[in-house]
Amino acid sequence: MTTPETRPTTAKHDPLMTPFKLKHLTLRNRVMSTSHACGLEENGLPKDAYQRYHEEKAKGGIGLSMFGGSSNVAPDSPSVFQQLNVGVDAIIPHLQKFSDRMHAQGAALMCQITHLGRRGDPYAQDWLPAIGPSPVRETLHRAFPKEMDKHDIARVVQAYADAAVRCKEGGLDGIETLASSHLIGQFLSPYTNTRTDDFGGSVENRARFGLMVHDAIRRAVGDDFIVGMRFVVNEGPGGLTADEALHFAHMFERTGQIDFFNATYGRMDTYRGLSVDNMPGMASKIAPWLQAVGGFKKEVSLPVFHAAKISDIATARFAISEGLLDMVAMTRAHIADPHIVAKLMRGEEDRIRPCVGATHCMTDHRPRCLHNAASGQENKIPHVAEPAARKKKVVVVGGGPAGLEAARISAERGHDVVLLEAGAALGGQVLIAAQSVRKDLIGLIDWRIAEFEKLGVSVHLNTYAEAEDVQAHTPDVVIIATGGIPDIDWVDGADLCTTSWDFLSGAAPMGDEVIVYDGTGRNPGMACAEKAAMAGRQVSLIALDGTLGMEMAYTERNTWKQRQYELGIPVLLDLHLKSVTRAGNKLDITFVNEVTGQSLVKRADQLVVERGTLPVDDVYYAMRGASSNDGVTDIERLLAGTPQPSAINPAGTFQLHRIGDAVASRNIYSATLDAARLCNTI
Repeated sequence: MTTPETRPTTAKHDPLMTPFKLKHLTLRNRVMSTSHACGLEENGLPKDAYQRYHEEKAKGGIGLSMFGGSSNVAPDSPSVFQQLNVGVDAIIPHLQKFSDRMHAQGAALMCQITHLGRRGDPYAQDWLPAIGPSPVRETLHRAFPKEMDKHDIARVVQAYADAAVRCKEGGLDGIETLASSHLIGQFLSPYTNTRTDDFGGSVENRARFGLMVHDAIRRAVGDDFIVGMRFVVNEGPGGLTADEALHFAHMFERTGQIDFFNATYGRMDTYRGLSVDNMPGMASKIAPWLQAVGGFKKEVSLPVFHAAKISDIATARFAISEGLLDMVAMTRAHIADPHIVAKLMRGEEDRIRPCVGATHCMTDHRPRCLHNAASGQENKIPHVAEPAARKKKVVVVGGGPAGLEAARISAERGHDVVLLEAGAALGGQVLIAAQSVRKDLIGLIDWRIAEFEKLGVSVHLNTYAEAEDVQAHTPDVVIIATGGIPDIDWVDGADLCTTSWDFLSGAAPMGDEVIVYDGTGRNPGMACAEKAAMAGRQVSLIALDGTLGMEMAYTERNTWKQRQYELGIPVLLDLHLKSVTRAGNKLDITFVNEVTGQSLVKRADQLVVERGTLPVDDVYYAMRGASSNDGVTDIERLLAGTPQPSAINPAGTFQLHRIGDAVASRNIYSATLDAARLCNTI
């Protein structure tokens, strides 16, 4: 165990903790978070929730926090994924307040400014046509862009300069432009620039727009303001090659207009590009582009930053110690745990909450994290639980994500916590989910188990708790987190079906011809189909929804679609499962088309059904009568973050609540959010 005497020495010699001089600015360490559209803006402005989200990282010791992913400089670069608007003066006072907050915590602050170009949406915001170097459509954002003329070019160049001035007046330490798949990058890339005038064709001509932008920015903000580029080092097939990208980099270096490169890899104009290249998810290896970026750094003279699934301290430390990067960006890792640096400084590296790459933070609900319900909720939920006014006995029934988080937070607040789990191991449904490509999800469980050892949570496995077993612990508070069981009885012929749980866990044998029915649009259906295909079975996936993976983050959806194509799994959509009957030693499975109403009968050896869960709530209902609150969780108080009332049943001796799938079938984030909201007020 690390002793207090050794901690300062350990931190002192950690390459991640060494300061870095960027022009006139000294960053206190080598750890940063890159710009991303965190989803907390209000009418394009970074108000309190937005600022507190980043301020938590500053409190946690980060050296540099960059914000405002894809912040728009002009009206024809509209907000299509909740970006900031740096094209209006109204943003300046918010930036000033933001800068003051971050600087007070010792962190530097920079913003990304950009024009979406062809990535714009002609039906968003002001309904203006998208613009680009050439009329080459992007299939992801779907606009047919107008080819920019000289007036468009002059207007947008000036818009960049004006936005940079606003950032400087806002007290920021610097900015970066986005030269990867956005407008500057669209001019650079032969894939999107087919012009034959002074802005197309040769490398020099394709660089002209970006050089004009940075020349205008530098003249507007002067030499005492830091300006960098988020710059692609290789676009892959059909786009910028590594050699071309390096040639462009040297051109920008020679001008003296920029101060750093923030390196990316690949393209972001398709779902595949986003989920494999730019923001690799759980199916990708750790830091997939680190060596490529390290090679780029050897060839340039400016500092190089980089982010792409650098989610663990060992990789980050390697990147700095081996000279592959000057600043290492752990963006999603800081969503999981904004206190990474502070924990390193305290010698508590083992207590850093790991990013598992689930990419829930990249859904429409961003930046919410499966692992940390407080991220993006800083004005409602604390990242570090505050000590309770009075120590209580808290009994948690169930050891899935909801129960584990409830026990952890309650113990962190100083309560005496007992956790009762029916199974032989903690983890609940995650133990099943981690058997697929989502194996890293087990980090959600392992980290909490490790925390239990430090917090003194008493865990009882193989304990199927009845009401009297729970009450034997004389609890003040009982939290039912018993999860659910597969919802299958609604099927006519349910006894002939196999649940997704039994199929994935191996509890049920696998047939030769397998049909998987996906009634949720979540991960289990595809995981079952993948398992059957990899076992060499004839398998097809039939889904209720009109699109595969309706409830998944786009990175997960892309990963599963890729697996579907690789494994040759046929998919049928818009079909509702109606009934299953025996046909000799086979099954006849009847579906009804949700669009046409027509029936379809498919024959197979086995039908695997995934349609969520029903609550396991027997013990909850058995205990309601003895509880002081009749098992009622006051929703208004829950949302307000105030303690729950106990006055419903004065004779009751304990409060009773249920959370997670013990209430209704939802996802992991909902389970941990339930626990965080409730247990931070106990």
